[in-house]
Amino acid sequence: MKEIDEKKIVKKLSFVGILGNVLLAAFKLVAGLLGRSGAMISDAVHSLSDVFATFVAYIGVLLSKQPEDAEHPYGHERLECVASLILGLILAGTGLGIGYTGVQKLVTREELEIPTILPLIAAVVSIVAKEAMFWYTMYYAKKLDSSAFKADAWHHRSDALSSIGSFLGIALARMGFPIMDPIAGLVICLFIWKVAYDIIKDALNKMLDTSCGKDLEDRLRKYIEEQPGVVRIDLLQTRQFGNKIYMDLEIAVDGNIKLVEAHDIAENVHNNVEKEFPNIKHVMIHVNPA
Repeated sequence: MKEIDEKKIVKKLSFVGILGNVLLAAFKLVAGLLGRSGAMISDAVHSLSDVFATFVAYIGVLLSKQPEDAEHPYGHERLECVASLILGLILAGTGLGIGYTGVQKLVTREELEIPTILPLIAAVVSIVAKEAMFWYTMYYAKKLDSSAFKADAWHHRSDALSSIGSFLGIALARMGFPIMDPIAGLVICLFIWKVAYDIIKDALNKMLDTSCGKDLEDRLRKYIEEQPGVVRIDLLQTRQFGNKIYMDLEIAVDGNIKLVEAHDIAENVHNNVEKEFPNIKHVMIHVNPA
């Protein structure tokens, strides 16, 4: 995919995410206030936080696409991890606020109002809209291999899940159990925290030079051992750098061949690995005599 295509997709994703969340948050806020539903108001706050989340994802992805320079010879991919980390913290903070509101209503035992049917309709609209936004964003996030937009997609999914919680809480409140409205807010909080934990964990793993795992390394090992001139692999290590991978490799070749021939074998391995595994940004190869 060409760089200009990536920029167009990033702008389109950001525009759809921000506009969709602003409209949905406004609709849910009005429905929550007019329909007397604390769960729907909490849900609206969640949607509003997604506006900022999408903006952070947009900035993070644009910065991560900057080319290498003298001060950053390995590139800027980790800036996307920083954006994902910020998104996870925003999501966790949103969940904390929603949970606090629910607990406060339960502890103070203030008189709980019965919601009207309007928040129920808003919950259904939100479930459909946010699930559609999740699939739309995730589709392009995978094309871009963007952890920030994947995190943004999960923001949409968490909003859909929270709307399901709102729907159940509002429905039960209308059936004569008003206490279920704040309880629904607590359920929403737990859903949001789970998603936030997964996003933060993934971002930290990619920032800490974490190994790419045994499955990928086994595939790499098998592929490299099949390359012409490679006698064995003495060392193979991988590390995540944002959404890219760096690999340190030591291969053994026939010790009796010329240096230029050994270099050609290593160069062939280097080029073939980077071509076969597009996420690998660079392979550092050391040649040992077998």
